[in-house]
Amino acid sequence: MILVTGGAGFLGSHLCERLIKEGEKVICLDNLFTGSKANISHLLSDKNFSFVQHDIIEVFSADVKKIYNFACPASPVHYQFDAIKTLKTSVFGIENMLNLAEKCGARILQASTSEVYGDPAVHPQREDYWGNVNPIGIRSCYDEGKRAAETLMFDYHRQRNTDIRVIRIFNTYGPRMAENDGRVVSNFIVQALKNENITVYGDGSQTRSFCYVDDLIDGAIKMMNNKKGFIGPVNLGNTAETPIIEFAKIIIELTGSKSKIVTKPLPQDDPTQRRPDISLAEKMLDWRPSVELRSGLEKTIEYFDRKLKGEIK
Repeated sequence: MILVTGGAGFLGSHLCERLIKEGEKVICLDNLFTGSKANISHLLSDKNFSFVQHDIIEVFSADVKKIYNFACPASPVHYQFDAIKTLKTSVFGIENMLNLAEKCGARILQASTSEVYGDPAVHPQREDYWGNVNPIGIRSCYDEGKRAAETLMFDYHRQRNTDIRVIRIFNTYGPRMAENDGRVVSNFIVQALKNENITVYGDGSQTRSFCYVDDLIDGAIKMMNNKKGFIGPVNLGNTAETPIIEFAKIIIELTGSKSKIVTKPLPQDDPTQRRPDISLAEKMLDWRPSVELRSGLEKTIEYFDRKLKGEIK
C-alpha cells in the first residue's frame, strides 16, 4: 500500500494516476485546500484507490510501505493566504508522516522545492548549494517550511535510521494546474485564452526552467524506487532556461491570442534566475526530462481551453 499526501492536487493526482496504472494500491490523502476531487474523479471507482479527506497537520494512521509527501500549497497566492498554516503543514505535517513511516517501517519521499535555494547567488543550482533565502519575507512560510522539512527528514534518518528520499522540484506545469494559482504558466495561458493582457512582473528578463508533469512524476518514482541507497536531495527539473518575456510570447503564439504584454513591479523576493543542475539525477537515477516545452504547453493549453469552456470540472 502506498500513501500519497496532497494526492488530489496537481502533482499528487498525476502521481496517484501513474501508481494505479502500475498496479499499486494507493491511499490518497488531501484536505482539499488547493486539491480537488475533480482531479481524481476518474480514480475513485478503482478498487486499488481510496481517498481520505485529512489534514496532515493532524496524526494519520495506516499500514503503508511507501509514503510520498506532496501535501503543501505550492503557489504564492495559496501559501501566503495562511502563512502560519503553510509553515505548519511543512513542519508538523512531515513530522507526522515521518512518525508514520517509522511505525510502519515505510520508505518516505519528501517533495521539496527549488525554493530552498531562494534567490540564488549560484547558477545553475546544484544540490550542494545552501541557498539565499530571506527567513522573514512573505515567501518564507513556504521556503523555510520546506527547508525545515528537509532538516527533519535527514535528522530522522541520522537518529532513527528512517528510510528517506528527498527531491527538489523545479517549476513544473501541465494539465490539472489550478487556473487561479498565480503561477506564470497558468496565469499566462488563462489570460491568453481570454485575450486579456498578459501580466509580466519586472522587465521579464528573469528566467525559469519549465518541466512537464509527466517527466517530474517519472523522476519522483525513480527516486522512490532506486536501489542504490541514494537518499538525495536531488534536483528534478528541466534545464532549458526561458526568460519570462519570451515565455509570454510563446504562449501568445501557441494560443493564437490577441493579448498584449503589460508589466508590473516584481514581487518581493522573487528569484531572478532559476535553472537546475540535474547531473546528479542523470548519474544516480538515469533520469532526464524528455518533453519539449512547446509540446508540453500544447497539452496544457488544451486542458485550460476545455476547462474554461466548462468541459472539465
